[in-house]
Amino acid sequence: MKIEIFGTGCPKCHTAEKVIREVLTEMRQDAEVVKITDIQQIVERGVMWTPAVMIDGRKVCEGKVPTAAMVKEWLSGPA
Repeated sequence: MKIEIFGTGCPKCHTAEKVIREVLTEMRQDAEVVKITDIQQIVERGVMWTPAVMIDGRKVCEGKVPTAAMVKEWLSGPA
């Protein structure tokens, strides 16, 4: 599983990464977590608002910090 976090480095983007990593640890799941900070790459991937999160290329969140409950749902739901 590949989780991409899109953001330019603002506090909300850092919080989104922290929440995702904490849930991964709690659920004992492995995932490749990648931060995308380059604005050109962010725009090319269709992200209009940060922070945004994609899991295996599918956008699951945009423009807000995900809650732990949201992340757990993404990780345990159908692919």
